[in-house]
Amino acid sequence: MGKKYGDLNDLGWLIEKSCSDDVLCVASTHRHVIADATTAQLQHATIAPIAFRTNQSPTPEGKLLPWVPWPQVRSIVGLMVIGLGWLIVAALGSVVLARAIAWDQWPGFAELDAAIEVLFLPAWVVLVGALLRRRWVLVGAAALICAAQVIYVAPEVLDSMPIPAAARSEPTIHLFDANVYNNNHSMAGYIRQLKAYRPEVLAMEETWPGDWSQLTAAGVLATLPYQFKIQCCGSRGFLIASHYPVENIRVSSVDGLAYLIRSTLALPNRTIDLWVVHTTAPTDPSVNDWNLELDGVLKNLKHFHPRPLLMVGDFNATWGNRAFRAILSTGLTDAAAARGQPFAFTWSQLLPILPPLIRIDHILTGGPITVTSMLTDLGPGSEHRDITATVAIGG
Repeated sequence: MGKKYGDLNDLGWLIEKSCSDDVLCVASTHRHVIADATTAQLQHATIAPIAFRTNQSPTPEGKLLPWVPWPQVRSIVGLMVIGLGWLIVAALGSVVLARAIAWDQWPGFAELDAAIEVLFLPAWVVLVGALLRRRWVLVGAAALICAAQVIYVAPEVLDSMPIPAAARSEPTIHLFDANVYNNNHSMAGYIRQLKAYRPEVLAMEETWPGDWSQLTAAGVLATLPYQFKIQCCGSRGFLIASHYPVENIRVSSVDGLAYLIRSTLALPNRTIDLWVVHTTAPTDPSVNDWNLELDGVLKNLKHFHPRPLLMVGDFNATWGNRAFRAILSTGLTDAAAARGQPFAFTWSQLLPILPPLIRIDHILTGGPITVTSMLTDLGPGSEHRDITATVAIGG
């Protein structure tokens, strides 16, 4: 004889069998028709609305897993995001504080100061997020950090100026400057660039004896017969090559490592000062030497007051660094900023995914010398982008 399903427990069993694990099943108010397999008589049952969870997976202790409502999840995530915002503000606030107390004197912070153009950008994201969530204290803190970045970066951005009318008719020279990277043992890429650009003045930092040999063998130095080179000391190698006589060469060094080559360049219309710079990177424990070298450049500028001056090289410093600002304060012009290219970053090309994020390679001018155009280009095999420029010589 067939089984007769006539009570609520049997109906619940049927519903349970139709539900998958961990699914919330709902039985709505409706009339179920239950068939008796033997008599074919119909019976009717009205089921009240019920909701139940079936077959919850037990924990090892045999308890049901807790069910977390979505609003609670959103609240937890929101608190985590706000916490991250405060962490960003606190970290950037420490950079602002260190700059106020001991600008570029502490290892680590000098490197961070060099990256102020991009370092503080997360504070703007925090500011927008805090405004959307109406976290007013965090809004105020993030706004202070953003204001600090504006104060730090504005002088560089606002330093753009038109090219003087007289410079457009003055004689020009073409300059090529590159930190070729001491671990880069192939000059093939630079040889191609030099053949294409044909500069009248070439300055290279971090050169090795093999670099000069490759350039000479390729013939790219044939039109640059006036040469000076330092072929030693790891990353402190220098090469200066010019179509015009390079004279009165003086070398400044710290602990036996050259950081400044001072010379004069005898051009057809006048003689100018040509200085080439490469300082120590401001990493621990070299930050003291880095400060000594940049201060040495500053002292030489104040003592000799060279004009007209063309100064190029890898300063390992930006507008965010104290000593570089001091160098500019002697009346020199930063060519990139003057030509409206303050964010023509040159270092480092070797970052994974990211482009160069700071500008530590510079062309500075003083007196009636104007960089009328400049570009950065891929430094083949180097950490640094190289710089090409057209320089108008007044007077």
